[in-house]
Amino acid sequence: MKIHFYLRFHTIVGQDLFITGNTEALGNNDPAKALQMEYLNEDFWQLALEVDSPMENCIEYSYILKYEDGTIIPECSHDRTVVAGQSNIEELQVIDTWNHAGEFENAFFSAPFQSTLLKCHNSLSKTKEIKRYTHIFKVKAPLLNKDEAVCLLGSGPALKEWETESPLVLTRIGTWWTVRMNLPKESFPISYKYGIYDLKRKKFQHFENGANRLVHGDAIDKKICILHDGFVHLPNTTWRGAGVAVPVFSLRSNKSFGVGEFTDLHLLVDWAIKTGLKLIQILPVNDTSATFSWADSYPYAAISAFALHPIYLNLETMAGKKHAGVIKFYKKIQKELNRYPELSYEEVIKHKWAAIKDLFAAMKADWLEDPDYLQFFEAQKHWLVPYAAFCVLRDRNGSADFTQWKQYSVFNKTSIDKFVSPKTKYFDEIAVQFFTQYHLHLQLRAATEYAHQHGIILKGDIPIGIYRYSCDAWVSPQLFHMDMQAGAPPDDFAIKGQNWGFPTYNWQQMEKDGFGWWKKRFEQMAAYFDAFRIDHILGFFRIWSIPMYSLDGVMGHFELSIPLHISEFRQKDIFFDYHRYIHPFINEAVIWEVFASESEFIKSSFLTHLGEGFYDLKEFVNEQRKVERHFAGLEANDYNSQIRNGLLDLIANVILFEEPGSFGMSFHFRIGMETTSSFRYLDWQTQQHLKELYVNYFFRRQDHFWQEEAMKKLPRLKQSTNMLVCGEDLGMVPACVPDVMKQLGILSLEIQRMPKSPKQEFFHPADAPFLSVITPSTHDMSTIRGWWEEDRTKTQGFFNRELGQWGDAPWFCEPWINKAIVIQHLYSPAMWSIFQIQDLFGMSEKIRRENPHDERINKPADAKNFWKYRMHLPLEDLVKEKAFNEEFRGYLETSGRA
Repeated sequence: MKIHFYLRFHTIVGQDLFITGNTEALGNNDPAKALQMEYLNEDFWQLALEVDSPMENCIEYSYILKYEDGTIIPECSHDRTVVAGQSNIEELQVIDTWNHAGEFENAFFSAPFQSTLLKCHNSLSKTKEIKRYTHIFKVKAPLLNKDEAVCLLGSGPALKEWETESPLVLTRIGTWWTVRMNLPKESFPISYKYGIYDLKRKKFQHFENGANRLVHGDAIDKKICILHDGFVHLPNTTWRGAGVAVPVFSLRSNKSFGVGEFTDLHLLVDWAIKTGLKLIQILPVNDTSATFSWADSYPYAAISAFALHPIYLNLETMAGKKHAGVIKFYKKIQKELNRYPELSYEEVIKHKWAAIKDLFAAMKADWLEDPDYLQFFEAQKHWLVPYAAFCVLRDRNGSADFTQWKQYSVFNKTSIDKFVSPKTKYFDEIAVQFFTQYHLHLQLRAATEYAHQHGIILKGDIPIGIYRYSCDAWVSPQLFHMDMQAGAPPDDFAIKGQNWGFPTYNWQQMEKDGFGWWKKRFEQMAAYFDAFRIDHILGFFRIWSIPMYSLDGVMGHFELSIPLHISEFRQKDIFFDYHRYIHPFINEAVIWEVFASESEFIKSSFLTHLGEGFYDLKEFVNEQRKVERHFAGLEANDYNSQIRNGLLDLIANVILFEEPGSFGMSFHFRIGMETTSSFRYLDWQTQQHLKELYVNYFFRRQDHFWQEEAMKKLPRLKQSTNMLVCGEDLGMVPACVPDVMKQLGILSLEIQRMPKSPKQEFFHPADAPFLSVITPSTHDMSTIRGWWEEDRTKTQGFFNRELGQWGDAPWFCEPWINKAIVIQHLYSPAMWSIFQIQDLFGMSEKIRRENPHDERINKPADAKNFWKYRMHLPLEDLVKEKAFNEEFRGYLETSGRA
């Protein structure tokens, strides 16, 4: 049998199309073995394929677009099928439409919509099957209401001559609306359109938008034509939902243990039901237990990209009625911890681990034989075994820094498999980790299922980095650049930039197995979440990379990036003084600017005089990490802190960083070069030429390169999951980012006080694209009320221009102002409007917290920020706030988001 594939696709020079599928002939879904298609004309590519006859199995296939540079862009979905369906068929003709990932409709075929949000919309229509047919029409329409179906009308008697009284109603099979037809030979070409039919009223409603569709060809014996027509042309940007964002640790209930727990999500779902919210967004919930100190409260520094945090376990649920007596001792501690206005991380984790170990001792005999646990272990052992070993070795060595361990500092699978063997005398130390992760899985999975039962979805968060001393880095160090630190360049929230301390990804190594580590990560997340936020999606384009010998974010550069070659300076008539540009510029005036009256002490203690009033740093403080080590041994006081910070600033007073291994030929600009005193002391002409190179380096030369880097990773990663993907595209956003996200159908993040256009002071919610999430604040920012008190000038401008109010702005954010901002966001055209729970509380004088500055979760500029915010009222009380809940639900319903 011959299958003739035709794909509608208008290509440009340098593009080629391939087809892949689930058969040997189509490469068994391996992109490297995909078959290249032939260019037919401006509208079509084609491929003829001989298959076994008769064709017994269904062929599943999809298309791949390849560029000259090797970039691969797969189609968005993999739901096209070919089956003979009739005996004696000699040829199948397949006419397809490329499924562009950026089409709005594709979002509605992601897991949250198909499994939960649109589940009740699925209509049941059944057309009469015919045994002999020449054509199969297939089309998608994700946003039909419950009693609606797709119908087909067109020219010729078989299509009722456009008669709307009794159109052909299609049957929904999987994601496709389908109908089989026996078309007469003399009827071609046929023009047709899809429409919407009301099944309940048995009445045609309307045609799809756009021009008529056309099918050429014939209807000869022993041949079937299958048309995959893409989407019905309907306005598919009408669905809009609202959600609440709150970290799990911030939840408060009467039954939790001084911290929010997975079981508290049930109560949060109950509140969402009452208000009409459709989404709950949380921060990462992975285990961060590196030190068992307050530093572990940072949820983006997980010791495992797979393990869940034991702090989120609910002890009562874990114990059940049978073992309730085991945790009776902890009831008094629980009450004390629950009285705290904020999270006391160290106390909570200490007592909770003690209780977990007591429960493990009581339950382990039955638990080890539990078939559900054994199934869980088999499915998750690829990460669970090394994680458990890592935890035990961390505790035995008193540190998560595996490089300092006496044994097992280098991971070896064979050795670790022996280490975790049930035959060892210390197996309980290992098993308690298995036990804990299993119960965490049960509790989070139960919360997810409860949410789904009530039409609500969960949105998770994938951190861009991994903790330097994590199980992931221990097991697979080759996947990371352990000699570098990820961070972010300076911005209004962190003027020296950010240094997260995470190693950067070795993308070239990850690509060798098709990004297997990432795919496993997505697979595990999909067990609990319907959607996820990619933290700092810009990291997939390029990452801000800081050498290990530096501390401040300003000491980094974007990696990968195209460096400046030394010849470019010569082309700009810039005399290249290596020492002047690469080394810290220190003269008498600079020393006085930084240290004032302490200048003489600084010169004698930390500097070497080079002559003519110029200085260099002594070797023991010529790197930022050395300065940190030196002052770590001195008394911690304001004076030493001031000297330390001044020396760090001196080290950062440079124009360029040399590209490692370039032998003085390639360089990167220091971010914010023009703000340095090193730049200020250059002559005016050199300054202007350097500025030209600087602008080119940061804002022009890299853009296409970064786009190529992102397209090597993001399409394949997005294809590996059916979760709805949202990107946190904030910060110093390259020009290529919006286009890539649009191409891939990744939702952007829009924040009112962080406009992406430098020409705007504020972003108006009404200007948000449909494929976006809009919010007035995030966990990295102050809340609406907190922001209102930070900058009187900005607040006044916002009050007059964005809210359209006359006169002086109130000094404090009154409830009506908070409410107006929330309502602005509800009426945005964005698919999702998501609010921090604190911003929703801010609408009510009765409910909101007294001091808005107690509501902030994180301060990015503070590397030692304690993540301790907790709701000030229990969820049980929030659910009972009838007036507030009904008022808020009214806003959601009126805006079309409930």
